[in-house]
Amino acid sequence: MSATPPLGEACPNADSFPCNAGTFEIISLALAAGGAGLAMSLSLTKKLNGMPRGSDLMNSISDKIKSGARSFLVTEYSYLIRYVVVTAVGLFCLYFFDPVSTEKLDGMRYSVCFVMGAFLSAAAGWNGMVVATDANVKTTQAADKGGLNAALQVAFTGGAVMGFMVVSLGLLGVSLMYYLVGLGYDNAAESDILMYSADALAAFGFGASSIALFARVAGGIYTKAADVGADLVGKIEMDIPEDDPRNPAVIADNVGDNVGDVAGMGADLFESFVGSIIAALVLAEDDVVGIMLPFWIAGSGIVASVIGYFFVGIKNPNANQKELLMALHKGTIIASVIEIIFAAIIVTFLFQGREAVGWSIFGCICLGLTAGVLIGQATEYFTSYAHWPVQSIADAGETGPATVVIQGLGIGMISTVIPVVILAITILVCDYLAGLYGIAMSSVGMLSTLGITLATDCYGPIADNAGGIAEMADMDDHVRETTDALDALGNTTAATGKGFAIGSAVLTSLSLLAAFKTKAGIEVVDITEPTVLTGALIGGMLPFLFAALTMLSVQKAAGAIIVEVRRQFAEIPGLREGTAEADSDRCVAISTKSSCQEMILPGLYAILSPLAIGFTIGGKALTGLLAGAIISGMMLAIKMANAGGAWDNAKKYIEIEGAKGGKGTDVHKACVVGDTVGDPFKDTSGPALNILIKLMSIIALTIAPSIAGAEEWEHWYWGLIPLGVMFVGSYVVYKMFWRGPIEPDQTQPPEGSNLSSVV
Repeated sequence: MSATPPLGEACPNADSFPCNAGTFEIISLALAAGGAGLAMSLSLTKKLNGMPRGSDLMNSISDKIKSGARSFLVTEYSYLIRYVVVTAVGLFCLYFFDPVSTEKLDGMRYSVCFVMGAFLSAAAGWNGMVVATDANVKTTQAADKGGLNAALQVAFTGGAVMGFMVVSLGLLGVSLMYYLVGLGYDNAAESDILMYSADALAAFGFGASSIALFARVAGGIYTKAADVGADLVGKIEMDIPEDDPRNPAVIADNVGDNVGDVAGMGADLFESFVGSIIAALVLAEDDVVGIMLPFWIAGSGIVASVIGYFFVGIKNPNANQKELLMALHKGTIIASVIEIIFAAIIVTFLFQGREAVGWSIFGCICLGLTAGVLIGQATEYFTSYAHWPVQSIADAGETGPATVVIQGLGIGMISTVIPVVILAITILVCDYLAGLYGIAMSSVGMLSTLGITLATDCYGPIADNAGGIAEMADMDDHVRETTDALDALGNTTAATGKGFAIGSAVLTSLSLLAAFKTKAGIEVVDITEPTVLTGALIGGMLPFLFAALTMLSVQKAAGAIIVEVRRQFAEIPGLREGTAEADSDRCVAISTKSSCQEMILPGLYAILSPLAIGFTIGGKALTGLLAGAIISGMMLAIKMANAGGAWDNAKKYIEIEGAKGGKGTDVHKACVVGDTVGDPFKDTSGPALNILIKLMSIIALTIAPSIAGAEEWEHWYWGLIPLGVMFVGSYVVYKMFWRGPIEPDQTQPPEGSNLSSVV
């Protein structure tokens, strides 16, 4: 424990509430708010279930998308169950033989926390996929019968189910586990139990992070392999429209929207949400109010998000993109304002006698909320076709695809400036106001209204699927026009959501890094020390290695899809003319197989790197590794996500607004190439980097008690285990999956799939 109180001043009256609050009182508001959020999610699900689904053909298409998404997640989770079991056993052994509290039960506490974090993260992703694949056809039906506002409400309701489910499961899970792991300490002081419980929760975050990593990587590879394959052969070579039922990869493309952008994003932000709370708990040490505050702020944020949900909607049936965007912004802005009011009330109540400390922390919470909004606005500027950056990419298309790619890369690089400045100001001001705990609370504040923020992000894939169903079902033009408007809005909200995810990932990772330093007993880190600099160099390299592996995986999987789609157009008589059915099962099988195989190697390096450095060299080198990874990972993630979003919306700018002559022109084809390059940027490699830096940080925090107090190289022999697994695993994965192309003829449709082609 630090010599000075973690919040600057100790609780003024240890014999009265809130300073003498027990564990159940600490989590009381969080449990109530988590229950309310879960009830809201179930209520919206019931509302969604009562909405009309449209024609039999529409339902058939929707069911095929749902079946493909379900088959993918079942396959992915079958891989992950083995990983979860092995890692849980490893944690049990580590903390059984080297317990944090001298009690052997610590091994059970850490392993159970890990399993629960993994289970709840997977459950959130599964639930999001089920709801999204149910809402897509209902959005199409609403666009046909009810118009723009009705379709917006249906799609947003589907996204809101996911948003509220993620925050509710996250808060209920972390709260209940905090209470449960504190039981059974018979001879420990209450202050020690509070810290032991927070330490064990790091394993909960580890479990959530692990599932998030694999969900993001595998889902991203799946969706972009199918998307790239469908676009390059369908749009460029065969000159058929997007989502045309003649394209064998179109079902796989629509499945990918759900497994990547819904299940993957949900697991990503679930991890950030619980990670920010865990970091604040660790940094609060034994200050009861400091421990209580993140639970209560997160809980009040759920309530604020529920209120904000009811303000989303439009009145103008012919609303433009700016008006549609404002319709969604209304909900997030109102939720943020309400959360600030709630935070002020909570701080006033909890910090009586420490008002100066309380209002300093309140300032950090407000800064976190504001930073999240500003980063979202900056991302919107660089990725919305209403602004110059995206329009400049369309202008570059007049001289061909090469200049489109060059312009997009430049836009992506320059887009890093504003988020970095915002985060730098937030970190410096919060450190001045409330130290490391203040930085952690700014992260909690930023993520407090995640319920509605995630709803606006998950709305996009639902709208995209709705447009695909309208095209495949050959519905009237006005339906596709409505879904296209919602889809374009979804591209912007998705890009904004990715910007928010990156910003929250950086703040959460910094908070976890600070918590790791505290738990590992590291007071000063000198960047000129060879071990620290070595760690920083390796950490700075890892995001590039990780991004490279995921990009190469998309190229490899997309190549197999392209070969298969070309084969079907060449060998199936009448497919090009629309008189024969495409074998979409084959493309779904290729994407499923390749994405699950290709996620192994990036995951191996992400999980084992901090273990290898931490145990082999020591805590200071691991601190350098985390710092290097956070810095380079942030820059690369922002660049890739924003460049990809800008390329995508440059294409949409031409298709929807008719700019540069509209569809079919050479400028349009050049921007399609840019969009294809940007697909793995924005939907695979970029988003996965958020999880990389958070996962390595939470792993470091999980093992911090084991390396605390050790000298450099003292336990180098333990580091040989993760190093050996890394090298052997790399060789095995290379021999099994990487050394040759994916053979389409060797893939089979997922077992139990009822997928078939649709014309």
